[in-house]
Amino acid sequence: MGTWNVLNIKSNINDKWSLFGEVQLRSLKFYDNFHYYEYKGGATFNINKNFSLQGGLGNYDTYREGGNFKTPMVNDEFRTWLQFSMKQNLDRIKFEHRYRAEQRWTINGYRNRFRYRLQSIVPINSKKLEKGTFYAAAWNEIFFTNNAPYFERNRVFIGCGYELSEHLAIQAGFLYQFDYRLNDETGRNFFQLSFLYEFAIKKKKQEHVPGGID
Repeated sequence: MGTWNVLNIKSNINDKWSLFGEVQLRSLKFYDNFHYYEYKGGATFNINKNFSLQGGLGNYDTYREGGNFKTPMVNDEFRTWLQFSMKQNLDRIKFEHRYRAEQRWTINGYRNRFRYRLQSIVPINSKKLEKGTFYAAAWNEIFFTNNAPYFERNRVFIGCGYELSEHLAIQAGFLYQFDYRLNDETGRNFFQLSFLYEFAIKKKKQEHVPGGID
């Protein structure tokens, strides 16, 4: 089993706008054979409490298997994206639908990719997500391209998290990834550990819900 480590930081400027940054580090064995890292950032505009738009960009580097960042590099990618998200609540269950269109400049040239993710979060010991709340999280995401065979990847995550404060949550779980074509890892199992930090220049009125991780 590999590992997938994430640090996600979000800054809420006001009720409409927020900025975010994220760093990821992945290995193909349990904290060994590190082969991938990425860093990215962008801005989110909240249309209202249930709908939002996002734009972002980032750098993504993949190394070949068999060591820690073993050269030669398999892929050096620069990526931009546009995203639309929709939130729904069913009692205490919180759903998020995420639609993303990516523009990717890779070693092998330019590519488009399209992603859809359905995520759910369920508070366990409270009716809402607040300090001291344990929660369960699960999501499934599919990846497509505009070239045959069109289907590219599927990711499934199931895990749990804990709201340490109104600003910080920690989340851990199991992630399975299946790739139709080899890019970095094919049919891999990962332990994912995430730190989600959110702070507000202007304090938000709505409930804090940890965002999903790429």
